[in-house]
Amino acid sequence: MRRGRVSLAVAFFVQGVTFALLVTRIPAVQDRYGISDGLLPAFLAAVPVLAGVASVATEKLAARAGPAAVLRWAQPLVLLALLGVGAGSELWQAALVLGGFGLAVGALDAAMNMLGVNLQRAYGRSIMLGFHASYSLGGILGASLAWAGAYGDLTLLMSYLPVVAVLLPAALAASRWYAGGDRVPVNGSEAGRAAGGVPFRLLLPLCLVMSFAYIGDSTVSNWSAKYLQDVLGGSEELATVPYNAYMVTTLLGRAAGDPAVRRFGAAAVVRGGAVLAALGFAVVAVAPAAWAGLAGFTVLGLGLSVLVPQTFAAAGRLFPGDSDAAVARLNVFNYVGFLIGSPLVGALGEAWSYRGAMLVPMVLVLVTVVYATSFGARGARYGGGHERPHTVDVG
Repeated sequence: MRRGRVSLAVAFFVQGVTFALLVTRIPAVQDRYGISDGLLPAFLAAVPVLAGVASVATEKLAARAGPAAVLRWAQPLVLLALLGVGAGSELWQAALVLGGFGLAVGALDAAMNMLGVNLQRAYGRSIMLGFHASYSLGGILGASLAWAGAYGDLTLLMSYLPVVAVLLPAALAASRWYAGGDRVPVNGSEAGRAAGGVPFRLLLPLCLVMSFAYIGDSTVSNWSAKYLQDVLGGSEELATVPYNAYMVTTLLGRAAGDPAVRRFGAAAVVRGGAVLAALGFAVVAVAPAAWAGLAGFTVLGLGLSVLVPQTFAAAGRLFPGDSDAAVARLNVFNYVGFLIGSPLVGALGEAWSYRGAMLVPMVLVLVTVVYATSFGARGARYGGGHERPHTVDVG
């Protein structure tokens, strides 16, 4: 299990690097393929839509072949699709490789979190936040590599080729030790619940939390720079800082999250994260100057960091006999939140004000407090109800 845990952390890290390299170079992709401003939203929306379709399909694939097998082939496809983005030049090629990227990343996200949930159950303690911390660390590295490529005026292909040449063999090597694909035996009451499949009414609170968390995340990633510069009067250089600060505090929050879950329980950590995130949005909305807005985005990272990993962990707790299906369906709402968040804030900003628009994700994230009981009983300290005894009866 230890090797499985390390290898899965490598997969999360590689995906963090890969995704950051793509999203931070969108303007360069647009220039390379001649994608107009009017057509760009269609391309950007197609990726999460296809990822959601692939996430649903992964439920069936994982049931037949196991999530480890799905992850083993999906991650190389994602890396090759990234390389394809840098190699093409025609519009149809962009549509093809970005579509392939969306399908592969949907399967990859679902399979990674399936394995993470199953490994957490096998460990008997909270480890899910650590995997997502690896993803955040990869995202920071990927964004830094993208900045270096842009600063050095490198083509997309020259930026991506060395990274893929390193990450692809590393991902393939790590995939040999994936573990956690086998379900842990469940007790009688859990087996009875699993026999009924995954009722949507039980999964719905977690789906809402997942969507709200990604609405908040997409608000920061898409609007923090514009907000700091246009609304709060910050310089162009300072406008690049909020998202970096958000990523760093997200990493810190996830690194500290597992010990917090073990000590205080998942519900308390989720409540605290939701309140912190709402406080961050409130500070951003009323900030008198750029420095106060930067502080708000920094607090946001700490708050939002715990919500998504604990939502996946809670799905594993609610459906211990069918956690792969629950995770695959829940993962779709990752992309729902991403699709809703950025256009929602943009439309409200244009029609009303960007300060007022920041209050909408604040309220949505705060609603998570209402659903905190879905994340575990007050006495649960491992975030999934998977505590296991560490003694044996020797007769």
